[in-house]
Amino acid sequence: MIKLTGIVKRYGSQEVLKGVNMSVARGEVCVLLGPSGGGKSTLLRTINGLEEFDGGTIEISGTTLTAATGPDHQAALLQIRRKVGMVFQQFNLFPHRTVLENVIEAPVHVLKQSRALAVEKAKELLERVGMLQKCNAMPGSLSGGQQQRVAIARTLAMQPDAILFDEPTSALDPNTTAEVISVMQDLAKNGQGMIVVTHGMHFAKNVAHTVHILHSGAIVESGSPQQVFENPSHEVTKHFLSDSR
Repeated sequence: MIKLTGIVKRYGSQEVLKGVNMSVARGEVCVLLGPSGGGKSTLLRTINGLEEFDGGTIEISGTTLTAATGPDHQAALLQIRRKVGMVFQQFNLFPHRTVLENVIEAPVHVLKQSRALAVEKAKELLERVGMLQKCNAMPGSLSGGQQQRVAIARTLAMQPDAILFDEPTSALDPNTTAEVISVMQDLAKNGQGMIVVTHGMHFAKNVAHTVHILHSGAIVESGSPQQVFENPSHEVTKHFLSDSR
């Protein structure tokens, strides 16, 4: 479903992604781990078109994006953004709109759904993430965990092929972290494809199908959670896992 080939990203003379290759199958849960500053968040933002890249190709569900600019690039970018949703560290909800209004915004204006259909689907999604009872609340009245669950429902409302999670629990306390992880585990069980940048080793060990270790802009090791956690082959992986214990 997602195939990255030779992705290069530079900030000036600094190369922060150094020819990254990665494939994610439909329904696969892929976790990106590694030391801070390795390029994990930059890679996610590149996949979703929030960051331009300098070399390589991104292919998502039949749409190919290259580093070249122009009308074809913009058309591919729009297609990719419809196929891939993103959940950020900070929840980015519209503060002046209710929970329900946040969730129906994109389906109505981007997917051109009728308001009635968008509301019906939004309520189903809010119930799925345990937030239906808060549908008329304003984001400012919610806890961080509740806001993040609304953000997940908002992303699901666009019916994405995959969801990118950029450290979705890093701003949360342990109790609300558990709420969000539970929702993500439920999505995984139901076949939602996702790429997750996280420091949550428990999630990586128990939910991921594939773990990639990203270091200094390159994937240094990939494999199943069992392989990576129990029998790592690269020194970077060994040091990272040792420091994370």
